[in-house]
Amino acid sequence: MDTVPDTDRVAAADAYIDALATHDARNVPFAADCVRFEVGVKTGFSADHLRRSLTRGPQYQVIAATTDRTFRVAGDEVHATFTVVTKARIAGRRVVAHVDETFLIPASDGRIHHIRARIRPALRREAG
Repeated sequence: MDTVPDTDRVAAADAYIDALATHDARNVPFAADCVRFEVGVKTGFSADHLRRSLTRGPQYQVIAATTDRTFRVAGDEVHATFTVVTKARIAGRRVVAHVDETFLIPASDGRIHHIRARIRPALRREAG
C-alpha cells in the first residue's frame, strides 16, 4: 500500500493555516467528515462547513496573517505551532494568538480528518 510522505502531510496542514489568513480554502485537503475542536468545543462539522467558515466566516475575517510556523509529524498526526496576527489593536498593540494545532492526517490518504486547536491570545507591541 502506498503512503503519503510526511512532506505532503505537512503541506496539507500548511494549506489550512494559509487559508486562515487568505480566506480561500479551496486547496485545503479535508476529508469529507473532517471535524475541528477549539479548546474542547466543536467548531467544524464537515469539510464543506470548514471551507465555508474559512472563506466567509466572520471569526476568520479578522485574521491578517499567520506567522512563525513550525511542524512536527508523529504517526498520523501533524503538530503545528504558529502565530495568528489579527487586524485588531488595543492600546497601540496588535492582538495576536499563539496557536498549537494537531491535525489527524493519516499517511494512507493525506487528508485532514480531525483538527484540535489550543489558542492563547496575547498583545504584541508593534515596531516603529
